[in-house]
Amino acid sequence: MTTANDPHALTPLRRARERFLTGLPLPDDVPADVAAAWRRARFFGVPHDLTDPADPAPPAGSALLTAARPVLERLAPPLSSGQSAVVLTDERLRVLWSGGNSPHDERYPDLSEQQVGHNSAALALRSRSRAEVHGPEHFLDLWQDVSAVSVPVLAPENGRVLGTVTVTSGLCAERSPHPGAALAEATAAAVEAELLTRSRTAERVLLDAYQRAAARPGAAVVALDGRNRLLTEAAAGLLPPSALEALEALEALERSTTANRPDAQTGQDKPHPPHVPHSPRGPHRSHLSERPDRPTEWREPERAAERGRAPYPLELPDAAGTAWITQVCHGGAVIGVVAVIEPPDGLPARPVGPPRVTLAGHSVPWRHATSRAAELASTREPLLLTGERGTGKTFLARQLLAARGEPAPLVVDAAQRPAADAIHGWAGTSADGRSGTAAPAPDRPLLLRHAEQLAPAGVAALNSLLDAHRHSHPRPPLLVTYTPGTPPGPCLQRLLDSLAARSVALPALRERPDDIRELLAELTPRPAPGEPPLTWSLDALHALERHTWPGNVTELAQLVRALAERRRTTGPVRRAELPDHVRERPPARPLSPMEHAERTAILEALHSHGGNKARTAAALGIARATLYRKLRAYRS
Repeated sequence: MTTANDPHALTPLRRARERFLTGLPLPDDVPADVAAAWRRARFFGVPHDLTDPADPAPPAGSALLTAARPVLERLAPPLSSGQSAVVLTDERLRVLWSGGNSPHDERYPDLSEQQVGHNSAALALRSRSRAEVHGPEHFLDLWQDVSAVSVPVLAPENGRVLGTVTVTSGLCAERSPHPGAALAEATAAAVEAELLTRSRTAERVLLDAYQRAAARPGAAVVALDGRNRLLTEAAAGLLPPSALEALEALEALERSTTANRPDAQTGQDKPHPPHVPHSPRGPHRSHLSERPDRPTEWREPERAAERGRAPYPLELPDAAGTAWITQVCHGGAVIGVVAVIEPPDGLPARPVGPPRVTLAGHSVPWRHATSRAAELASTREPLLLTGERGTGKTFLARQLLAARGEPAPLVVDAAQRPAADAIHGWAGTSADGRSGTAAPAPDRPLLLRHAEQLAPAGVAALNSLLDAHRHSHPRPPLLVTYTPGTPPGPCLQRLLDSLAARSVALPALRERPDDIRELLAELTPRPAPGEPPLTWSLDALHALERHTWPGNVTELAQLVRALAERRRTTGPVRRAELPDHVRERPPARPLSPMEHAERTAILEALHSHGGNKARTAAALGIARATLYRKLRAYRS
């Protein structure tokens, strides 16, 4: 929101503000959002002539400031010789850092609208995008000759707004965008990159602690940090969902109750753990008596700085056993916990659960698809992965096999060579289905790619193989990828029908735009020594999130690779550097969560029935016309 596009717009806006402050009606030409902002300030009781703002207690132990300080300190020297200032706030708009030459000496510790009225930081926080406020658009008298631009700082793992970066200068109504807009975006991008680096460092610290605890054969170990959950096979077979929920609740409590304590900054041992009330479904601690049979890896004195406190027991709900909890600390803060599980005496572990798949993406469609795939892959029954080209079907198949500890698969690509002989060779049969004279392939899984490209002989061979799986001893895992397109023939349709109950449809990238930023972090190549990492401006990120990505993750990876190899400029990638078809694509109609869920169910049914809309409508229990109408609505 700004009126600075019109250099003559601020003079009448000043007169309108004076009328507002004296209680007179506003002219009709005042922008509605400016008038609403002034009214909010009056509702909050903000005095327009404020000179003595409230002085709230500064936030303690700010992770955002810790990550941003190296970036901001590099800005301090050039700012001191200019006529601009940079301000960093947290998600509550409390000022964490400021530097440079402000147009006015007054510095406010809190930029929330409740304290100072309308300003660019509050607008950027609310809109989650770059925001400018000029001169009389502000409510305070002291900011009538100030122009400011603010950019939100987003968490790299989930996109949550962590704070804002603001650049202020003297009034610049004749120039728009604000001349400090590029500086604000670059600073925010650099802070987000630093947050991502620190997040990965913290994840490595957690992983190291988990691996040390899991080094003992058969150990049941869980590591949690609020974003990641690491389990050994023994823990996955032992813990019910209620026990995992209890551990996650405890981990969240550990981080929240120790973040602002003085000893959290030093890593010293704490005399008592925070209290967790007993709940039938939640965690509760037993008495903190020292047990001589505590696992030996928890008594290593050299790990004390990383643990923050000696292990303590937690009795898990549903008689799941006892968890010995140890804090994992990094940078003076608790970042997670590691739990070593002791099952009840005489209680054997349950069969090992689904393999854990580590792939970039936390959106609901992606988590639903990968968790379902992991569940189906926990047995050696055949598995069909469907989805558009480039959605990651082959990559997911390899991850599922690796998570189970299987050897490298035999990969057969039906798009590159006839697959019938390879399938018969892997199964150890001849083309007529009898046992072959040659020995079958080693005990390796079979990964058959592009099943839609199978010739009739290949389809017949695969159908025979599936029949053999149902009537003979268990064989190595069989995974098949299929990209829907032209209607399949009768034989291929029979194959798809036989695998329908064990199929998973991977969502297209346009269905999970929330994963774009996490994918960028994974796809961006490491910079050469001495070279800066590839970062992205907010405008570029928004364009990437709005693009429809017909090539899905493969297309995104190619774009990132091309930019990393050919780019010669420095600083964050700007929107103008993106290809035309990515930069200029109009945003698609946003779908509600209910529409997303309905669309996912329809697409999964379409994939399961090879794109046959009549069968899909029948399976969903809706009329074919209704199915066509819904598909058209989602494309509009």
